[in-house]
Amino acid sequence: MKLTILGTGNAAVTECYNTCFLLTEGSDHLLVDAGGGNGIFRQLKAAGVRWQDVRSIFVTHKHLDHITGILWLMRMILQGMARGQYEGEAAIYSHKEVTGLLRTMAGLLLSEKETRFLDARLHLVTVENGESLPLLGQTATFFDIGSTKAAQFGFSITLPGGGKLTCCGDEPYNEAERPYAEGSRWLLHEAFCLASQADVFKPYQKHHSTAADACRLAQELGAENLILYHTEDKNIARRKALYTAEGAPLFSGNLFVPEDLEVFEL
Repeated sequence: MKLTILGTGNAAVTECYNTCFLLTEGSDHLLVDAGGGNGIFRQLKAAGVRWQDVRSIFVTHKHLDHITGILWLMRMILQGMARGQYEGEAAIYSHKEVTGLLRTMAGLLLSEKETRFLDARLHLVTVENGESLPLLGQTATFFDIGSTKAAQFGFSITLPGGGKLTCCGDEPYNEAERPYAEGSRWLLHEAFCLASQADVFKPYQKHHSTAADACRLAQELGAENLILYHTEDKNIARRKALYTAEGAPLFSGNLFVPEDLEVFEL
């Protein structure tokens, strides 16, 4: 399985794309979130992936920097179906609040000619806390991260070579996630800023973590590999070096601070 980080930034970034990523197994793809606009098409193209080939999508929550790109994908998929230029079906997985919001926005913003394919060929699939589904030939389990802002789900997926990858969403770890996150071979966790710059970026007031927080957590959970994302972009030129220098002494596994479009073989 391959992981392509399409975007690494938080909601306010301008020097990189908002956090979203693509999991690929063979010719199958699972897109997780889509950033804040139609830049998702540019990111997919740069990654060498046709948006038409992305048939499975998971939306973690309703914040604009995660869901707005989904609306663009829905528009293009439904428009392609209406014009006879898109074959087959696609599915968007999310918790009930997001599913309802996507359905409402599609009805308000897209034409009836396009939305007639909603449910018939573009399926909005509601997932429940703790529910497991087959995706990419593996088992994906979705879970509520216990957000205090907007309802948000993460997921854990088994890997072909053994072990699991866990996405904790874009908020600090909640103990309710332990059954899914503990012992992950790959753990994806937000790191809004450096601990040394917490007074500047104020992550705790925004319910986010620092790089140091995420690394201490990964150490406690026994993760083998940790990927930090959803960061600020003021340090973009030196982000990899700065975040690695802060976090590596706190985590005995492999620490990664990716750039947009960086690829990992899982």
